[in-house]
Amino acid sequence: MATILIADDSPTQLAMLKQIVEKLGHEVITAEDGAQAVEVAGAINPDLILMDVVMPNLNGFQATRTLSRGENTSHIPIILVSTKNQETDKLWGMRQGAKAYLSKPVAPAQLKQALESFLP
Repeated sequence: MATILIADDSPTQLAMLKQIVEKLGHEVITAEDGAQAVEVAGAINPDLILMDVVMPNLNGFQATRTLSRGENTSHIPIILVSTKNQETDKLWGMRQGAKAYLSKPVAPAQLKQALESFLP
């Protein structure tokens, strides 16, 4: 069982992603924006982060950049999960340090495959 941090400002999206991840047998911790995600990730050191892009305070790109360059958080794989699905968004996300980029709505099988790619 892994500890997964899910950062999303939409309660509906957060609940949907949490349900899928918990059904796969993982523990879920949530954050409601990018700033909270950075704070929580630094405190709990999750095994993986699912990060929305469009969020208040720090957006997902900014939070990913902060975490991927952080001394204590750079090892945590981040998967961006967003409605922003243009190729430029995906490229920018990867340049910020994301390991993968999934477009919403995410199919459970697609999310499962992405998690398996980055979890031991």
